[in-house]
Amino acid sequence: MDIRRRPPLRSHYNQKHKADETVDQRSPKASDALPLPLYLTNGIFFTLFFSVSYFLLQRWRDKIRSSIPLHVVTLSELAAIVSLIASFIYLLGFFGIDFVQSIISRNSAWDLENDDEQRFLVNEDRNIHSPAKPRLMDLPAIPSVSQDDEELVKSVVSGEVPSYSLESKLGDCFRAAKIRRDAVQRLVGRSLEGLPLEGFDYDSILGQCCEMPVGYVQIPVGIAGPLLLNGCEYSVPMATTEGCLVASTNRGCKAIFASGGATCVLLRDAMTRAPVVRFTSAKRATELKFFLEDPLNFDTLSVVFSKSSRFARLQCIKCAIAGKNLYIRFSCSTGDAMGMNMVSKGVQNVLDFLQNDFPDMDVIGISGNFCSDKKPAAVNWIEGRGKSVVCEAIITRHVVTKVLKTTVPALVELNMLKNLTGSAVAGALGGFNAHAANIVSAIYIATGQDPAQNIESSHCITMMEAINNGNDLHISVTMPSIEVGTVGGGTQLASQSACLNLLGVKGANKESPGSNSQLLATVVAGSVLAGELSLMSAIAGGQLVKSHMKYNRSSRDVTKIGS
Repeated sequence: MDIRRRPPLRSHYNQKHKADETVDQRSPKASDALPLPLYLTNGIFFTLFFSVSYFLLQRWRDKIRSSIPLHVVTLSELAAIVSLIASFIYLLGFFGIDFVQSIISRNSAWDLENDDEQRFLVNEDRNIHSPAKPRLMDLPAIPSVSQDDEELVKSVVSGEVPSYSLESKLGDCFRAAKIRRDAVQRLVGRSLEGLPLEGFDYDSILGQCCEMPVGYVQIPVGIAGPLLLNGCEYSVPMATTEGCLVASTNRGCKAIFASGGATCVLLRDAMTRAPVVRFTSAKRATELKFFLEDPLNFDTLSVVFSKSSRFARLQCIKCAIAGKNLYIRFSCSTGDAMGMNMVSKGVQNVLDFLQNDFPDMDVIGISGNFCSDKKPAAVNWIEGRGKSVVCEAIITRHVVTKVLKTTVPALVELNMLKNLTGSAVAGALGGFNAHAANIVSAIYIATGQDPAQNIESSHCITMMEAINNGNDLHISVTMPSIEVGTVGGGTQLASQSACLNLLGVKGANKESPGSNSQLLATVVAGSVLAGELSLMSAIAGGQLVKSHMKYNRSSRDVTKIGS
């Protein structure tokens, strides 16, 4: 047992009393400026204040009784008013200053006492109870900060200044991130060394991308391609830390290019939002359902829906009932934006409009999960959400053999047993593919999309069929819910904007609103096609393990990096 002795309490309290004496010696008192003794001065002004107050109240009562205007004052009344004001100022100033100074003195003494006591107790507890936990003294030296910043760091650590308020308080986003970072390191006792702080525009994320930043994560971006799609070539940016992913997708792009390219068709473009409302009976819920689905009411609802946006265009409304609860799924086009905020505002417009004819409608939530956002759902798989796309290519036998190192029959059989039958055995929902999520996630991160929407955006069924007497391979991917945008959110950040610019889809298309985001969706589908083709070939040819051992295993000794 570790029985380290603590300093005697007597010496600790002696330090406290010395601190109190030091504070008292340094703090001037309000009474030091008075020419008379304190008790006598206070007595004079107290007496003056109450006596003139009584005198003035008596005079004003007499004036009211005799109907004399109150603003007509005699010399004695004027002197009384001046005396009242003077005595009030003295009493307020004296006791206010004395009260504030007493708090400052008490806090100063308390801080001195707490600093010593807490420093000792924290160090003792860390030594005894958690010897393995890094202590503050073990952390790399924190770069020197100005005295003002040091005070702010201490205020954040103590909780006096909320961490989230630093940007508004300072007006400097980089400085706020630096102070927050230092405070976090001190609070948790662990270092953030290795997480970059400088070299990022923190103003660009304020109020829209990330709250309370302390740095940024570096993710390498690789380029797959050229991807020959609909007669155009695209260099596809992919942000990932998975070895082999970019190389594999690049091989798929090479096979597609050598076979004449891929063709992609946009089937549908509609973002959805589905609020849930409740009525007192199922009958009333059905009345609203019939009203919303009546074609005669659609034009009116469309006008109401679109009044908050130039680009939102209502396409259809579908309803589902569960008892007396009604789920209303609005579908609309959203231009080049991914559109979640846009469609939510339109839905709110319609709900406010419906309250006039259905005052008993209780809006439970703007989203009732019938949308469905960031969750695997059959409604997205069947009805689609965002951009619905199908992409296909014909890969010649020569390319299958020379580039992909496998055969057409092997690919067709593997696809049937793995992507179709295997996924059915697993009870997959929209997961009838090899690794669509890999490519979708990598492109989403590189181009500033919402990575969480990879869930429904990766819904994909991969089909393979031998054609031309079994000589060539027809491959296709059908993806009903690719959710992408080229404006808003993370797309405006410098790195992500550069990747969008590489694809030629940066920002909004003013001549044809929505065409940039639609083109991005087709590039995503074409890249998934390339990724599926290459991975399935690697599995069919027995190359998967070998390639991952070669490209996905570092030969560096990571324990020596940075030492």
